[in-house]
Amino acid sequence: MNKLQVLLFILFIGFVSISKAQEKKKIEIKYSGFLNVDEEKYPGAKVLTRDDAQQVHIEHKGANMWCDKAIHYSQENFIEAYGNVIVKQGDTINMTSKYVEYSGLSGLAFASGDVVLKDPNSTISSDTLYFDRIKQQAFYKNGGTVVKDSSGTITSKIGRYYMEISKYQFVEDVVMVNEESTINSNFFDFYSDTGHAYLFGPSTITTPTSKTYCEKGFYDTETKIGYALKKAKINYDNRIIEGDSLYFDNNISFASATNNIKVTDTINNSIIKGHYAEVFKEKDSVFITKRALAITLQENDSIYMHADKIMVTGKPEHRIIRAYYNAKIFKSDLSGKADSIHSNQKTGITQLINIDRFSSGDKFSTKRKPIIWNIANQMTGDTIHLISNTETEKIDSLRVFDNAFIISKDTISENGYNQIYGMKLTGLFNEENQLRQVDIVKNAESIFYTRNDKQELIGIDKAKSGSISMLFADGDIEEYNRINQVDGKLHPESKYPEKEKILKGFDWREDERPMSVEDLFNDDPPLVLPVIKGLEDYVPQENFFDEDMLKRIEEADNRAKTDEKNPSKASRNIPTQIKGKQKLTAPKTIK
Repeated sequence: MNKLQVLLFILFIGFVSISKAQEKKKIEIKYSGFLNVDEEKYPGAKVLTRDDAQQVHIEHKGANMWCDKAIHYSQENFIEAYGNVIVKQGDTINMTSKYVEYSGLSGLAFASGDVVLKDPNSTISSDTLYFDRIKQQAFYKNGGTVVKDSSGTITSKIGRYYMEISKYQFVEDVVMVNEESTINSNFFDFYSDTGHAYLFGPSTITTPTSKTYCEKGFYDTETKIGYALKKAKINYDNRIIEGDSLYFDNNISFASATNNIKVTDTINNSIIKGHYAEVFKEKDSVFITKRALAITLQENDSIYMHADKIMVTGKPEHRIIRAYYNAKIFKSDLSGKADSIHSNQKTGITQLINIDRFSSGDKFSTKRKPIIWNIANQMTGDTIHLISNTETEKIDSLRVFDNAFIISKDTISENGYNQIYGMKLTGLFNEENQLRQVDIVKNAESIFYTRNDKQELIGIDKAKSGSISMLFADGDIEEYNRINQVDGKLHPESKYPEKEKILKGFDWREDERPMSVEDLFNDDPPLVLPVIKGLEDYVPQENFFDEDMLKRIEEADNRAKTDEKNPSKASRNIPTQIKGKQKLTAPKTIK
C-alpha cells in the first residue's frame, strides 16, 4: 500500500468515525408500537405511538424517554412527546409530565402539564419547566414547588436548579413551609443536599415561638440554627431583639446579638441596649453587656440603668433586673450609683448594693458604696433600697441600711454642708418625686447651718441624738426635730473650728453625679465594636437563556434547514422577549 492509499484510508476512517459520532448525537427511537407519516399535519416527521405492550421509548446521549405518542423530526433532531411522558437521566433525574419537546441539537427540553422532576434530594413540581441538559439546569418562571422531605416545601414564582451542585435559586414570593417553621423571602438560595438556606431582601422565619426578620440571613433547615444580618429582628412574643447580627437556635429558643442591640419588653414597657446580648426565651432571661443600658419607659420621666453587665430574668409579671459592676441609675430628679443594682418589678424594690469583698477602710470601698442624689441631697450607706408604687411606678420611699449619711450643700456659704449620720435612714417622697421627710435612727449625728427668715446665718448647729426627723422643701431643710438629744450647741461660724465642720465619714461626691443619660457612660473604657463580616452579597440569577444557550438554539435553527412554512422547532418555546435576542433583566444585587 503506497502513501496515497494510506492517506485515503486514514481520511476514510476519520470520516466514518465523525459520521458515527454524529449518529450518536441523533435522537434514537428504541421502541414504537406503530409508525405513521402525516405530511400535511407533521411535515418531515414520523408519528410514533405506543401499543398494548409498552410506551414509545426514545434515547439520546444517555437519557431515556417514554411516552404514549411522539412526533420525531429527524432532520432537526427534535422530538415532541405526548401523554404520560417519563424522562430518566442515569440514576439522578426522573421527570414526568403530559408533554415534552426536546432538541438534540441545543440540548434544551421543555416540559408542560403537571411537570414533576425528581432527584435524590428533592422534587420540583410546575406547570411548565425548562431543562438544559448541557448545563444540567432546570428553570421555571410561572410558579413552581420544590419538596425536600426533611426541609419542607418551597414555592416561588421563579426557580432555578443547578443539579451539579444541588443548589436552588428562588425569586419572588418565596415561601418555605415545614413542621417547625415558615420562611418568606424575595430572594432565596437553597442547597438541597445540606438543607442550607440563604435569604436576601425582606425575609421572615416564623416558628410557634418566634418570628425572625432580616434582609440578609442564613438558616440551616436541618439543625434549625441560623443567623440574621441587616435590619435583623427576632420577636419572642413579649420580647423583640434587634441588632446588627443575630445568631439564633430555634431548638431551644435562644438568640445572641452583636453590635447596636435593642431588646424591647412589650409587656413591661422597657428597653435594654448594648453591644452583646444573649436571650433564652424558655428561661425568660436576657443577658447584655458592652455599654449595657436598661430603660424603664414612663409617661413623664423614664428611668435609665447602666452597668458593665445587665441581666433580666423572670416572667413578665415577675421581672427582675440585675445590673452589676459599676452600676448607675438616672432619672431627671434622681440618680444613683453602686457596685450592683437589683430591681424587682413585682415588689417595686430597687436595691443598690455594695461589694462585700471591699472593707470599709479600702480606698475603693467609698467609690463603690451605694449613693443616691435627689435634688440637692446626697445619701450614702452600705445598702440603699428605693421603694416604688407598683401601679403608678413612682418612687414612694427609700431606706438606707447601716452607715446612713445624708449631705446637702448650704445654699449660701461657700464650703458649708448640712450633714446627718446614723445607722438607718427612712425617706418619703412627695408627688413630685422630691424627698419630703427623712428619719434617721440610732446614733444620729448632725451639723446644720441655721439661718433666719432673711437667710442670714445664725450659726452652725452640731449635735448627737437617738434619732432625727426632718422635713425638706425643694431640697432645703425646712424643719428638724432631734429625739433623745445627747448634746448639742449652736456655734457662731467665726468661732467654729474648721475641722469640726464635717462629720466622720464625710465624702461629698458631686463630681460623680450623672446629670444626663450620657453621663452614665463617663467611666466606661473606649468602645471598640467587632467588624461583622457575615454573608456575601446576593448574586442574582444569570439569565437561564444566556448567550451560550441562544447560540446553541441559533445553531440548531440553522442546521434544521427549514423554510418559512415549516419554521424550526428548537426556538419555538423560548420566551417572546428572548426570541428577539433581548436580554432578561436580572434582579438588582442585594447587599
